[in-house]
Amino acid sequence: MSTPLPAPGHMGVDYEQRVDFDRLRAYRLGRARAALAGSECGAFLLFDFYNIRYVTQTWIGGALGDKMTRYALLTRGGPARLWDFGSAARHHRLHSPWLDPADCHAGMLGLRGAIAPTAGLMADAVRTIKGLLADAGLAGEPVGVDLVEPPFLFEMQRQGLRVADCQQLMLDARVIKSPDEIMLLTQAAAMVDGVYHDVVEALRPGVRENEIVALVNKRLYEMGSDQVEAVNAVSGERCNPHPHNFSDRLIRPGDQAFFDIIHSYNGYRTCYYRTFGVGSATASQREAYVKAREWMDASIAMIKPGVGTDQVAAVWPRAAEFGFEDEMAAFGLQFGHGLGLGLHERPIISRLNSMREPIELRAGMVFALETYCPASDGFSAARIEEEVVVTPEGCRVLTLFPAKELIVASAY
Repeated sequence: MSTPLPAPGHMGVDYEQRVDFDRLRAYRLGRARAALAGSECGAFLLFDFYNIRYVTQTWIGGALGDKMTRYALLTRGGPARLWDFGSAARHHRLHSPWLDPADCHAGMLGLRGAIAPTAGLMADAVRTIKGLLADAGLAGEPVGVDLVEPPFLFEMQRQGLRVADCQQLMLDARVIKSPDEIMLLTQAAAMVDGVYHDVVEALRPGVRENEIVALVNKRLYEMGSDQVEAVNAVSGERCNPHPHNFSDRLIRPGDQAFFDIIHSYNGYRTCYYRTFGVGSATASQREAYVKAREWMDASIAMIKPGVGTDQVAAVWPRAAEFGFEDEMAAFGLQFGHGLGLGLHERPIISRLNSMREPIELRAGMVFALETYCPASDGFSAARIEEEVVVTPEGCRVLTLFPAKELIVASAY
């Protein structure tokens, strides 16, 4: 029997081989450079927070993650240049020695329109980028952009830059994880393994969904999480249909309840559902759990190099088989998605997209598999999720909190 993948802890030590962050940085930048070299583009201009981290190995608080004000420029044969929020640039010059201090700039584009484009910040930024491209002999080459605000795109076009899509290329670059990335993903999952033990101990009638969310946040930050992105807490009549959120609902005896814990450790994310009974469980609830588990096990059995994502999706039920009118309406319920610096990376596995455009599984891919089964009572449901690594020998499961059978918390 194979041993679990290592989740060694938070410290670097001299007596075990753990994450080599210099090697991790070199791997990620090398993958991005290879993607650029294989494209039509002379440079990638990156606004996606996860692409910025992948290329520059920098990160600042999540509160700025949706403001579209940080950006990085990677040119053919040139360094990775970064424009960051105010004083963060000076911090990178002091504490990120893999970047040339001259390539760490303060930048501001407008905070998603809070500063109007008429202030000229976007025009100045495009002018600077255009000059750097000209200095590198890339003035006539397309610039690949991953995400962009319309006024910035219009300004690039006004100043004569040809724009191409590089998000597809960056997602392809990020799809194969290095051993260091896999270790960080395993550590992130191990943290949630422990938190689910705390959830089971706290799960009882009279507790509110939001109290469980608070507990999970507290424990993960105590354990070293750098971002708790979301916690879904869904119980009782809220289970079917799945609302993908949490509320202040009081949990009651006999409820079925499921949770999704999404957090990151050193940037690497989890998406990790578990379902429990509270006090007791009905035959209908147990039957739903058994079906969700069977669908999960069938998909795990398919995971190995060379298998198409259409073959994985085919073992899951069609939307109509569990009460939905079509695959769009049921999207995200029988589902797989890549995990890495982002929550939804490649491959995306579902009947909605995989049957028409399958992707071949390769060693080094890491993704989550999710199944959902409504109960025959009309309101309960079971939700299970496992994170897996594709290895040359097949599938390894990262998520180890027991889920083969329905666990009943606070059993009477």
